[in-house]
Amino acid sequence: MSGPWLVFEPSPAQWDAFVAAHPRGNLLQASPWGALKAQFGWQCRRVALGNPAGTIVAGAQLLFRRYYGLAFGYVPRGPLFAGDPAVDDLLLRAMRRLGWQMAAVVIRIEPNVLADDPDAGTLDEWLSRHRLPIAETIQPRSTILVDLHPDEEAIFAAFSKGHRADIRRAERLGVTVRIGTVADLATFYAIMQATGARAAFGIHSAEYYTAAWRLHQPRARLFIAELNGVPVAAHLVFADARYGRYLYSGATEEGLRSGANHLLEWYALRWARELGCTGYDLWGIPDALGRAAFAADEATRAALEQEAQRDPLFGVYRFKKGFGGRVARFMPAFDLVLLPPLYPLARRKLAV
Repeated sequence: MSGPWLVFEPSPAQWDAFVAAHPRGNLLQASPWGALKAQFGWQCRRVALGNPAGTIVAGAQLLFRRYYGLAFGYVPRGPLFAGDPAVDDLLLRAMRRLGWQMAAVVIRIEPNVLADDPDAGTLDEWLSRHRLPIAETIQPRSTILVDLHPDEEAIFAAFSKGHRADIRRAERLGVTVRIGTVADLATFYAIMQATGARAAFGIHSAEYYTAAWRLHQPRARLFIAELNGVPVAAHLVFADARYGRYLYSGATEEGLRSGANHLLEWYALRWARELGCTGYDLWGIPDALGRAAFAADEATRAALEQEAQRDPLFGVYRFKKGFGGRVARFMPAFDLVLLPPLYPLARRKLAV
C-alpha cells in the first residue's frame, strides 16, 4: 500500500461500510455495538487510516471505561488491520495517541483472527516486535463455527443424530416459532431471568437487551418458541456481513423438555444463511476444548477434555457441539500499555 495516510475519526456510516468490507469485520467492531456500549457506561471512539479520498484501509473501534480511577481501553474483536506493517504501525501509533488523550493506562486488543489462520503467525510476530504483552481475552477465546455454505438439507444432515431427533420431537409436540417484536422483549427478559436463576449465571438488564435489539435492526432477530400458546424459549441473535452470532438465549423447564431450544437454533441458522452469511458463530465454549482441538498428542487432548468438564460452560458446549460445526480458537489478546508504571496495578484492580 502506498500513502500518504490520513488519521481521522470516521462517521458511523463510513466506518460500517469499512467493517462490512473488511475480511475480519465483526459485529463487535460495527457502530451499533459501539452505540450499545455507549449507553451502558463505555465511551466509544473510532480511529481510521485512509487515503486523501477518504477510503479507509485500517482502523479500530475502541471502548473506554473508568474503573477505580483508571481508564481501561478495549478493542473487541479488533483492530481491523491492513496487513501492511507500515500502515499497521501507523494505526497502532494513532491508537496510542487516542489512549493518551483518554487517560487510559492500557488498551486491550483482541484480533479477530483464528489461531490456525495462515496470517496468525505473521500478526503474532508483528505484535511481538511492538512488545505488546499477551493478555486474557474478554470475549470467549474458543467457539464453534458452523459452515453455512451447504444447502439447508446438508446443514441439517450434519447435525448430531440427537439434535435432529430433538428438533423433530419439538415439531411433533407442537412447538411453534415466531418472530418476536418489541412487545415480546418483556417475555424474552422474563425467560432470561428464569434461565439465569436456574443455571446460576448473570444476565444483562432488560434495557440492555432492548437497546441491543433496536440498535442492530434489521440484522437482529428475536425468535420466540411457544408450546400450547405459551412462550417456552427465546433466542436473540445477530448477524454481521459474514456470520450469524448466537449471543443471548433462555428457556423454561418446559422449553428444555420439549426441545424448543434446538428448534430455535435451527431457525436462527437458516435466518443467518438467508441474509447471506457464510458462517454461524455459536459464541463460546470452554477454552480447554479449544486447546484440546489443537493439542499435539492424545494424552494432552484427553487431559484438556477432562478439564473442560469442570467448566460451567460445559453444559452449553454439549448443546452447541451438536449443530455440526468445528471447534475454533482465536489468537490471544494483547495489551497496548500506555502508562507502564500503572500497568501492573491496573491489571490487579481490573482483574484483566
